[in-house]
Amino acid sequence: MKCLKAFGERIASRDPDRQTAEVQTRVALMNRFNALGTAEIKRVA
Repeated sequence: MKCLKAFGERIASRDPDRQTAEVQTRVALMNRFNALGTAEIKRVA
């Protein structure tokens, strides 16, 4: 994971298996950031 770059940058790996792993890691990070930023709505009444 030394080559993990910002979300907008190109994929650093040339090997297809490593490209897949890199993309999956980026998607997992984006999903986690999205979950952290999503408001939790609770009904009060």
